[in-house]
Amino acid sequence: MFERFTKDARAVVRGAVEHCERSGTGSGSVEAEHLLLALLDREGSRASFTLTALGLTTEERKESLREALRDARRRAGLSQSEADALAGLGIDVSEIVARVEEVHGVGAMSGDRRSGEWWSGRRTFGRGAKNVLEKSLRIAVAHHDRHIGDEHLLLALTILPGVPGEVLADHGVTHEAATRVLYGGGEAKAG
Repeated sequence: MFERFTKDARAVVRGAVEHCERSGTGSGSVEAEHLLLALLDREGSRASFTLTALGLTTEERKESLREALRDARRRAGLSQSEADALAGLGIDVSEIVARVEEVHGVGAMSGDRRSGEWWSGRRTFGRGAKNVLEKSLRIAVAHHDRHIGDEHLLLALTILPGVPGEVLADHGVTHEAATRVLYGGGEAKAG
């Protein structure tokens, strides 16, 4: 499948691996969140154009998005909508996180604490990242695009359920808006 990736899409995948390695998470697998972080690093690509057109133009806005991802990681990867649903059942995720971190340290639920173990070998891709890669292929095929570009990775992140899609939508980057920018022939308003 990777032979169908453009130079920009391959750079995003490599960037995701680098974000995974820098994150210090114990799992060692690349997740959808890492793909989103790598997309935010890109310049001069179709995905970066789309993000700019939808209002993620300043480093401050991108940092806001990164902060939302860090918050979700502290909640053990729960999206805000999942935390809200649990709150509706009387479960306060913030309180649980606070108690766990009080006993085990900040980042205990996210795997951010370095174990001190040395890891060697190829990074694996977690289920979320695999879903993004597979969905990006399906999106490219649906649009009759010959290659999978970073814009297809962005579209996949916006359409799949989970933290990256929720965080993007909270920042005005929805699947519909991104599709309008990429394939609608004009500017789209943040939706």
